[in-house]
Amino acid sequence: MCGIVGIVGKSPVNQALYDALLVLQHRGQDAAGIVTCEGDKLYLRKDTGLARDVFHTRHMIQLRGNMGLGHVRYPTAGATCSAEAQPFYVNSPYGIVLAHNGNLTNAEALKHDLFAEDLRHINTESDSEILLNVLAHELQIEGKLRIDEEDVFRAIEGVHRRCRGGYAAVAMIPGFGVLGFRDPHGIRPVVYGKRPTADGDEYMIASESVALDTLGFQLIADIAPGEAVFIDVKGNLHRRQCAPRPILSPCIFEFVYFARPDSFIDNISVHKARSRMGRKLAAKIRREWQDHDIDVVIPIPDTSRTAALQLAQALEVNYAEGFIKNRYIGRTFIMPGQQIRKKSVRQKLNAIDLEFRRKNVLLVDDSIVRGTTSQQIIQMARDAGANRVYFASASPPVRYPNVYGIDMPAASELVAHGRGEEQIREVLGADRLIFQDLEDLIDAVQKQGKSDVDRFDTSVFDSDYVTGDVTEAYLQHLEVMRNDAAKEARRNLGESIIELHNNV
Repeated sequence: MCGIVGIVGKSPVNQALYDALLVLQHRGQDAAGIVTCEGDKLYLRKDTGLARDVFHTRHMIQLRGNMGLGHVRYPTAGATCSAEAQPFYVNSPYGIVLAHNGNLTNAEALKHDLFAEDLRHINTESDSEILLNVLAHELQIEGKLRIDEEDVFRAIEGVHRRCRGGYAAVAMIPGFGVLGFRDPHGIRPVVYGKRPTADGDEYMIASESVALDTLGFQLIADIAPGEAVFIDVKGNLHRRQCAPRPILSPCIFEFVYFARPDSFIDNISVHKARSRMGRKLAAKIRREWQDHDIDVVIPIPDTSRTAALQLAQALEVNYAEGFIKNRYIGRTFIMPGQQIRKKSVRQKLNAIDLEFRRKNVLLVDDSIVRGTTSQQIIQMARDAGANRVYFASASPPVRYPNVYGIDMPAASELVAHGRGEEQIREVLGADRLIFQDLEDLIDAVQKQGKSDVDRFDTSVFDSDYVTGDVTEAYLQHLEVMRNDAAKEARRNLGESIIELHNNV
């Protein structure tokens, strides 16, 4: 999962890009990058780490120009090193930079075709570089010294014909403009908006609407599935549907876990969706556990708070904050290495004993992925004096890997993969385990059928991959690439590259 932003302004955009990345930091803590454009010159700064650590005053001064892109990353492929940080650049044609959120499911075939047919070399393991080169080739075949928006839209039509998977991207062509586009299923989110100034309108494209809100941009719309939005250097907005049969199929896990609650995705409030998840979960408890003995509902911060509060209110049970979170620890299920992950949970959360002592506690989380975190939190509740510890998930069991840009573990490392709910309960050590039903989750996010979503990508729950091209062989390959041993090897490689760079 990554965060992307692009701005065409009337004054220098370096500070606005940096501020937007801070707002989108929850979407990736592995690396950050900004590229700006002044005239026909590009200025780039990117490295591993949080945005606040990557960009210092000396870097910001050098990021000149009224147009630029930004990116925050955690890796869905490739090593953790500065070479894999985005935005990526290719010099032919015109000089193009691109920042990407998502994952191409046909990346290997595209990489072969780019080399054998398009005569293009891919220098990293990132599918984002592949996407950039596909876009560059589609622009190059126009054969023009100068291009216009019609050429850009034809190029995106070519991208959609060739690329499969989930992708939301921003690209910039020096001296010409900034482009935003979204895959024909709209799996990954991206929005755009404008901000009036004395010199004319400024435009921003970003992963989430909250980035627009905090910088004073007014949301215009989500980029539709298959659509491209282009803002030229003069501040003119152009948009075009570039896919023949788009189907709005956003990833439902954005609403469950990833997106900030103050964002809107495809005109759906993330906060309201999570509120409805809590009410749906309460209805299931009333339906299946009428004589429950829950004394208190306690959320596992932060994402589950909204659902937990609504659940407690619907059940007419006390709600309490029982865990204090260290906000300087990253999201645990995407951390490399099981030992690092286990250590981080205890560093991340600490229980308030008074809220647990001699009580039957219902812990509420947004989801259960590996189960490692849930196991430790349940034990923490017991250590804090809880009489009985129940556990509720605002989403169904996560049984299958995500292939569209969320770096979930290999299938074999998912606690629900190949296990029934009672077996999962035993592994976690809870006295009772309650999962949201998939139908209820869909209904909660879709505003009881009132949204414009055609269908959601719910593949992590039911293995129904919306692009229709995910084979068993592909999933087996993913298993090999995503297991902890493979990630540890890539992490060590990245550290070796950084050490070698520092010694040169």
